[in-house]
Amino acid sequence: MDPFLDLIRLLRPRAALLGRGMDAAGDWGLSFPALGDLLFFWLEEGDCLLIRSGRASLSLRKGDFVLLRTMLPFTLASSQEVAPLDSVAAVAAKREGRLKLGSGQERPTSLHMGKFLFSTANEDLLTELLPHLVRIPSRSPKLHRLHNLLTLMESEGRDPGPASEFIILRLVELALVEILRMPASGLPEQTADPPSSGLLAGLGDPVVGKATPRVEEIAFSIGYKSASAFSSAFTRAVGCPPSRFTESSSRSG
Repeated sequence: MDPFLDLIRLLRPRAALLGRGMDAAGDWGLSFPALGDLLFFWLEEGDCLLIRSGRASLSLRKGDFVLLRTMLPFTLASSQEVAPLDSVAAVAAKREGRLKLGSGQERPTSLHMGKFLFSTANEDLLTELLPHLVRIPSRSPKLHRLHNLLTLMESEGRDPGPASEFIILRLVELALVEILRMPASGLPEQTADPPSSGLLAGLGDPVVGKATPRVEEIAFSIGYKSASAFSSAFTRAVGCPPSRFTESSSRSG
């Protein structure tokens, strides 16, 4: 049994690119609304600021990869002083090719951006699975496997061939899986706001991680022919179904 594999199958993550990337230079900015999406972007070239209201701005550099849950609006920009364009309108207006921003030629910056889509019924799991912001710096010896994926993504973006978009999206999906796997061996120091509770923290715990059998497995192991038969018998004996009993036990613990 692999509970992590069950989790990935439940979420069924799919990546979608927002346009074909962005090139900027000089003074530029791009604002994103608070939609609750899980966005990703990585810098192929240059640097920029990630600006969120009420938070210190985050400096991003070439090779950095960011996952961001858009619970608050945010801006990517060359500096704090720039009046940003609206990302939704800018991407919609640029139907083909890369988005071009900026008022000059200095400080060129290039990045790819997109979002993850999940099985609608299970998307709320991400609230406890991930912190609102995960930044993977370009230089981190602990993350060589992830950086290998990012290097392949950058190579496809810079030298596209047949089915390049398909390849990039699959690599991004693998990058998400790699990030979700990190708590099993300890979240990297570079990850902001690491979760101290929730499903991923439980999977990473040496004791709790061994106790995630599904109801079906418990039912079959003790002689029931189906999970529903076990659930009915459990409800008659205890007064509530197994799922509710587990939730109440978790709250009381």
